Amino acid sequence: MAGHRTRRASAAAALAAVLGVVLAGCTDSPSETARRAESAVESVASQASEALESATAEADRRLDDIKGGVDAKDQVRLGAPTVTDGRASVEVTARNTADSAKSFAVQVEFTDRDGNLLDTVVVTLDDVPPGRSAEATARGTHDLSGDIRAELGRALRY
Repeated sequence: MAGHRTRRASAAAALAAVLGVVLAGCTDSPSETARRAESAVESVASQASEALESATAEADRRLDDIKGGVDAKDQVRLGAPTVTDGRASVEVTARNTADSAKSFAVQVEFTDRDGNLLDTVVVTLDDVPPGRSAEATARGTHDLSGDIRAELGRALRY
């Protein structure tokens, strides 16, 4: 929940900066208004970049903390991504080919149609019985729009 408050506060600060530029444009020269607008846009882009870096670092940390995990990308499938209320989500299916119950940690990367990373999340599927499949939904943490793709990042069975 704290992440939502941080993003809302960042968005509010960015909106205030852009509104400040617009209002200041009433008295500034056109070139000064353009410079201020460019600075505000760069600030918003920087905040978005930092949020993505943070999400990527968190996903890496969660996967790196798993002891004894084996690569399971060939046992995981992703459905078609959807965007609801600005958040991307995708169904994740993991098939346990081991002879005992195993858990899975799956990193899903949401990208645009050009392959640019927009968001990344890790979803876990716990105690999947041997020879069975389990499903979970990976939900993004950032507001996204447009043509969103879901790609399988890392997948570990443990």
